[in-house]
Amino acid sequence: MIQTTYSKGKLAAKTGNEVMAEAMRQIAPDVVAAYPITPATEIVQIFSQFVADGLVPTEYIAVESEHSAMTACIGSSAAGARTMTGTSSQGFALMWEMLYIAAGLRLPIIMAVVNRALSAPINIHGDQSDTMGARDAGWIQIYSENSQEAYDNMIQAVRIAEKMRIPTLVTTDGFIISHAMEVVELIPDEDVKKFVGEFKPERYLLDIKHPYTLGAIDLQDYYFEHRFQLAEAMRNASSVILDVAKDFASTFGRKYDLYEKYKMDDAETAIVVIGSAAGTAKVVVDDLRAKGVKAGLIKIRVFRPFPHKELAADLAKVKALAVLDRADSCSGGPAPLYTEVASALFSHLGASAPKAVNYVYGLGGRDINLDHIRTVYEKLEKIKAGEKIETVVDYINLRKE
Repeated sequence: MIQTTYSKGKLAAKTGNEVMAEAMRQIAPDVVAAYPITPATEIVQIFSQFVADGLVPTEYIAVESEHSAMTACIGSSAAGARTMTGTSSQGFALMWEMLYIAAGLRLPIIMAVVNRALSAPINIHGDQSDTMGARDAGWIQIYSENSQEAYDNMIQAVRIAEKMRIPTLVTTDGFIISHAMEVVELIPDEDVKKFVGEFKPERYLLDIKHPYTLGAIDLQDYYFEHRFQLAEAMRNASSVILDVAKDFASTFGRKYDLYEKYKMDDAETAIVVIGSAAGTAKVVVDDLRAKGVKAGLIKIRVFRPFPHKELAADLAKVKALAVLDRADSCSGGPAPLYTEVASALFSHLGASAPKAVNYVYGLGGRDINLDHIRTVYEKLEKIKAGEKIETVVDYINLRKE
């Protein structure tokens, strides 16, 4: 993200949860259906207070579970209402069945997700296992490095979802962002409302002048074609995401892309990462650059659709690469982000692709610090110099004894 000052912006000290709730208030959806779960509870709790205080005209539905929350959102969105929700971890997993239905029915639901580890053992802290587990559910996935990005991403997600008719989720790392306070530049209410515009669904169930069937059985005759349409829409979503980001930048002065390149122009070693750890890694990159080391960083913002072709082009000249995952696929092989990056490199660069390794870090909220990331870059320098890669997947800050 390249940030400039928006002349009408107001600076405020807020947590990640607070800014997500604030964005929802400014968007003023027709319906919010939600069930509380740590560490995302505050988002819908704060928003429910906005409703109770009469600050938004939203119909707030307090349901009995996260499965019910997504079910209610599906019904609301299908009926033609701009619909939002929020959840985390086990709650997100309880929605599993309904996530696929929301995507398959092409319903533009917007969801705030606070990334948190999945049980068991029971853990309430941040890693990205929850949303990575739903990477093939058909939802656009946008990740945030900090509270400012979470706020901006929530606002952009509305237009992206409604233009593409694909449900869209925006994430923050649990507690690291959700409960940490930082200064955020907020946009005036009227400007947010103008940017997101009025929701005008193409078709909806309560349009009695144009009735249609939604969710009918779809067997061998047409199911394949309908799933292809969803996949094709996801492929086409990148251009819409970029168009919305361009409009956001020209209107509010903060620029976004599918991913952020940090000191990559002449980088010989690089890390690819998602979420809050990118901020820590940037400090290490700055330090290494001051010492003459050509280190760089790519921070993935949009994980679905994944920018395979673009990413491969920007990594083509790197000599050694590490992909950092805050989730483990339990596949016996690399973790989710590495798998996507490796696929991009193999598909578009073939034998000329840079040497790449995978590090899993931060599961259950475990810290990753400057020294850990320095160690990764030190390893990359050795690989660049010709050291053989003995193990593709390794773990950061893990007790192995």
